[in-house]
Amino acid sequence: MISLYFDPGLGAMIIQTIIAAVAGVILFSKNLIYKIKVFLGITKSNKDDVFDDIDINDSDIENNKSSER
Repeated sequence: MISLYFDPGLGAMIIQTIIAAVAGVILFSKNLIYKIKVFLGITKSNKDDVFDDIDINDSDIENNKSSER
């Protein structure tokens, strides 16, 4: 017997739970696959690339601190 009634409140909550579970599995698997690739050396880790874009010398920071005083 198939029920044709779809409760808007409970049905929406069930659909939202299913979509969230699918999205969670996809994001977790992408992160896991990336970590496996980094471990095997297939891809490079991007942790070092975060600070490569910043071009600040230590002398610039020291000059700014001394000029503020």
